[in-house]
Amino acid sequence: MVKYKSVLLKLSGESLTAGQSCGIEPARLMDYARRVKEAAALGVRIGIVFGGGNIFRGLNGVNQGFDRVKGDYMGMLATVINGLALQSALESIGVKARLFTAIRMEPVGEGYSKQKVMKALERREVVIFGGGTGNPYFTTDTAAALRAVEMEADVLLKGTRVDGVYTADPEKDPTAVKFETLSFDEAYRMNLKVMDLTSFTMCRENKMPVIVFDMNREGELIRVLEGKTAGTIIR
Repeated sequence: MVKYKSVLLKLSGESLTAGQSCGIEPARLMDYARRVKEAAALGVRIGIVFGGGNIFRGLNGVNQGFDRVKGDYMGMLATVINGLALQSALESIGVKARLFTAIRMEPVGEGYSKQKVMKALERREVVIFGGGTGNPYFTTDTAAALRAVEMEADVLLKGTRVDGVYTADPEKDPTAVKFETLSFDEAYRMNLKVMDLTSFTMCRENKMPVIVFDMNREGELIRVLEGKTAGTIIR
């Protein structure tokens, strides 16, 4: 029995590299597609936002001389590429998926419309959001918070490669301690960098809880949906 019946799943672009320096690792992509299929089979309405860091990250471009606005648009296009890849992977295993883009670019994807998104979710289609918010200076975490609120999700799920939020990076500091629960204010005050301030503010003001969990752990997405996660809940 699932606890959350409507979710926004936020995944980083880097997660698609599976250890490669960049790009999309096919086995990892198909693994994610299968996990999403399992969740959808439970009747959960699923929206997905990918980052684009596996292809291009706008802020990194700025550090190398790119104009910030152009760099951010390049990052938005990277998220569309990831969205197309996931849509294709889902369809190849029999899952109906729709890609909506914040910047109109038919026939690559459909222009974002809440009305169309809600109808797609009612039909139990997986909805993928590409292009961030459609505006520079906003992260894909902010896009995830925005789309979670717009699709009236029960929770925003942030899939990472660690099993929650820690006092420090557990991959670098073996003494790091994991939090089971946090408030948005506590996470910001401790500078935990789970999401940026804009994302936190949007979630807090709209009472949208966030669960940080290990997307790469077998079966963990289903456990999260059932309310059995070992991750961290921020509310």
